[in-house]
Amino acid sequence: MLNRRNILILLIILFVAVFAFVNINQMAHNDAGSSNNASAVTRELIANNSQDKGYVEVIKNVGNPNAKKIAYVVGVHPLENDTHRTLLKLLPNQTDLNYCYDIYVINVTEDFSAYGKLLPDDNPGRETGQNLAYKYVYPEIVNGSYEAAIDIHAHGGAYPYNTFVFCPVDGGVGESYGRNVSQATENISYYNPYQTTSGPYLTIPLNEHGVPAFYFEENSFISQDIKDRHMLELIHAVDNLKL
Repeated sequence: MLNRRNILILLIILFVAVFAFVNINQMAHNDAGSSNNASAVTRELIANNSQDKGYVEVIKNVGNPNAKKIAYVVGVHPLENDTHRTLLKLLPNQTDLNYCYDIYVINVTEDFSAYGKLLPDDNPGRETGQNLAYKYVYPEIVNGSYEAAIDIHAHGGAYPYNTFVFCPVDGGVGESYGRNVSQATENISYYNPYQTTSGPYLTIPLNEHGVPAFYFEENSFISQDIKDRHMLELIHAVDNLKL
């Protein structure tokens, strides 16, 4: 039969065990919150009007959902969709990211193709993507507490570099971030073509209203394995920016 002293000892042991269990579980919860949290990732439709000839989605909380936020944008120029698909394939599958990423996906549904399979006139689709970016994506980002934004594009080989970043607004934080990404990577140059049709629809107003933004450009005609390698360089260089 247990005496009072033994009962007291058992109660103390039970209390210590419960205390340790609660603390271990709390530590596990905290660790989960500071690393990638796949359960926090959501996909939302933010614009779907038939008059727009397209729609806009956002994939939210990729990476560390408790960290500072960075926006990626794909689909402004639907012709360049191979590079857009590359980001969408790779970024959500990265682990141990420092920041939280939202990916804005512009889906143009008419008048576009892809490099190498040009329609007689792809300009209507290009204009549609730009208008969707300005109408829906720009206000979401400028009012969304983002530390930076990266607009993903591709080109057909008209530039002296296959892979480069640039900011259409000289001298600001957006340019600084772009140059830091270039310096931190082996294959991404900094090159400013000084002319962009989409700048006034997204990256220029973002820079002018407090969100540092820059472009990533990739040559559409290089192989997919090289595209993957370059995109991973971009992803990790952005994730190591000092915001």
